[in-house]
Amino acid sequence: MPSVFDLIIRHGTIVNQDGIGEADIGVIDGRITALGDLSKRDAAKTIDATGLMILPGVIDSQVHFREPGMEHKEDLASGSRAAVMGGVTSVFEMPNTNPLTTTTDALMDKIKRATGRMFCDFAFYFGATAENVEELPDAERLPGSAGIKMFMGSSTGDLLVDESHHVRRVLAHGRRRVAVHSEEEGRLKVRAGLRRKNDPSSHPDWRDARAALQCTERLIALARETNRRVHILHISTMDELPVLQANKDLITAEVTPHHLTLCSDDYARLGTLMQMNPPVREAKHRDEIWKAVRSGVIDVLGSDHAPHTLAEKDLIYPDSPSGMTGVQTLVPIMLNHVNEGKMSLQRFVDMTSHGPNRIFGIARKGRIALGYDADFTVVDMKEKRTISNGWIESKPGWTPYDDKEVIGWPKGTIIRGMRVMWEGEIIGTPRGAPVRFQEGWTG
Repeated sequence: MPSVFDLIIRHGTIVNQDGIGEADIGVIDGRITALGDLSKRDAAKTIDATGLMILPGVIDSQVHFREPGMEHKEDLASGSRAAVMGGVTSVFEMPNTNPLTTTTDALMDKIKRATGRMFCDFAFYFGATAENVEELPDAERLPGSAGIKMFMGSSTGDLLVDESHHVRRVLAHGRRRVAVHSEEEGRLKVRAGLRRKNDPSSHPDWRDARAALQCTERLIALARETNRRVHILHISTMDELPVLQANKDLITAEVTPHHLTLCSDDYARLGTLMQMNPPVREAKHRDEIWKAVRSGVIDVLGSDHAPHTLAEKDLIYPDSPSGMTGVQTLVPIMLNHVNEGKMSLQRFVDMTSHGPNRIFGIARKGRIALGYDADFTVVDMKEKRTISNGWIESKPGWTPYDDKEVIGWPKGTIIRGMRVMWEGEIIGTPRGAPVRFQEGWTG
């Protein structure tokens, strides 16, 4: 063991896949090189983490940072500031930008834009279309590619693959797990008349639970036919849970903090600020999804951070866009749920670090272990704070959780051994780098 480290984090309590316990962490060249009692070791820099919990860096595997094409809503720089302020160390960004991320040139352009501007590490999904199917096996292995994203139901942007023969072709081309927005497009079209003007509470009447279930059942059948692993994003219905449970050999699933925190009763208070695709639904769906979280049917947490300006959200429903900020509030909202006894802290770590590592084959991230990147989310589980719009780094400057009191707060964000946020202050210059994958580029 070396006698001098670049960084030692002392006296913290590590929360990891093998339990919770006090240990020091030694870092050299951005990677973890020692765990244990390092009281007699020296380091160029030290952090006293007494009273704090050290989690593996939180990975948010679903964000929309809107660049290129919609930078008035968000850009890669502002989105990454929101991420690290909230304790998130890596993000996977979605392809429904303008232009769409459906070509190699578009993906490489995003990486170029991110380099030197993003504070967190990053990867970008490559969007599947009926026209680019032949490119997908190479696209999923490109540097910085998070894999393939397929929209089976229309949402923000123009990406849509809804016909079964095109879905089958997408699934038949490539090897990595495909991330899917699962809502039945045909049913959405037929039910569009159920939207009531100036009544966002009708959003889940239009995009009902049956639309999600039908699409998920069809997707699973096609995944079986093509023997392709699939990751279903933002589960919002109790109806899908038995189907997911019966198909865990091929299917993984994500849930969002808003589908675990809000319910249809909140439309009266929040209106279009909680308008999302798929929608926030009745409390019975939220309660059953919580059971699926605790039992392991749900695999990961993602924020589905999808910002719009307040002026856009103030449009009369249904002209108002779907989406809310979320990357910065993921950690405090979920830590508050931990303190309320709804899940354990280790389950939170499993869903935000170990889970993404397993599902997406992330190289060197997702655990506190020797040889892994020194990515840490440092939290104070006892700190009581009030989330406010003024705290939000995202460009629109609002959150549906404004004025919500929580217990549990992100105190620091450390990425590859570098303090990026500490005590509410973003530190240094942007040094985010592409996330590496075991089934893709690892250079």
